[in-house]
Amino acid sequence: MDREWISSKSAFKQQAAYSRAVVCDDEIFASATTDFDYATITSNDDVVAQGQQTFDNIKAARQQADAVLQGVVRIPHIQPDPTNFEKCWPMLRERLGNAPPAAPIFGARLVDQSMELEIEITARKRRKGTPCELY
Repeated sequence: MDREWISSKSAFKQQAAYSRAVVCDDEIFASATTDFDYATITSNDDVVAQGQQTFDNIKAARQQADAVLQGVVRIPHIQPDPTNFEKCWPMLRERLGNAPPAAPIFGARLVDQSMELEIEITARKRRKGTPCELY
């Protein structure tokens, strides 16, 4: 099994011993991701804006892995207040509408109290000649 570890610029990676993503053969496992923007060292206040930036962070990890995704097959959502999840529906349809994945939703306190959403993905790399359905 080929395995590649994808890192971020976060100091937390070293402290907590985790990878932004791990690529195993044709599968990609992305760690739970928030909207923290490593370029500007900022976070959004709005849950939908957090969702948009979170997907951008996931996309950056995918690009760092030099992998084009055929599609996400599983995408757990973790929210301190799951009643806010409905606000995210339009953003999720925009990002995942062509290939809706399995999507459990969990209500749980997040490590950073300012975060309203974490998203984790499991996805498969695109095989040659297969259209990209994620972005």
